[in-house]
Amino acid sequence: MSTLEFNDALIRIEGNLQSFAMSFTRNREDARDLTQETMLKAITYRNYYTPQTNFKAWVFTIMRNIFINQYRRRVKSGTIFDNSKDLFLISNSTSHEETPLELISVKDIKRKINALSDEYKEPFEMHFAGFKYKEIADKLNIPIGTVKSRIFIARKRLMDQLPDYSFSAN
Repeated sequence: MSTLEFNDALIRIEGNLQSFAMSFTRNREDARDLTQETMLKAITYRNYYTPQTNFKAWVFTIMRNIFINQYRRRVKSGTIFDNSKDLFLISNSTSHEETPLELISVKDIKRKINALSDEYKEPFEMHFAGFKYKEIADKLNIPIGTVKSRIFIARKRLMDQLPDYSFSAN
């Protein structure tokens, strides 16, 4: 794929990128920034794109990874952005102290995770830490399907053992 073809393909999916960015950011300006950063990174790393593969999926993966990395940086720095009408910045560390009840909850969840057999605990913890299925499969030397299955089973077991923490749509 020539540089011109690559750039044309990127421009053709710009609208799709904007929509995808909005699904992450829920803010038009942030979505524009994320789209621009994604397009810049795609151009910068265009030599890593494998021709005859799904170009759109490749660029969307770049966007998803950029968003996740930005989110992790914000969480790590303890900064949360409030997109309410006033748009002000809140420091996570000063706004909330963990209550004893919350500390017990975290301990309870960690205890249940540690109770899982290594067969399920290891892929689950790696996935929770942000590893991709392929990376987990390579590291543990097992097929991707097995990784997905073990993570699913670990989640199911944890939800069964921790019903008070399960998400409810009601």
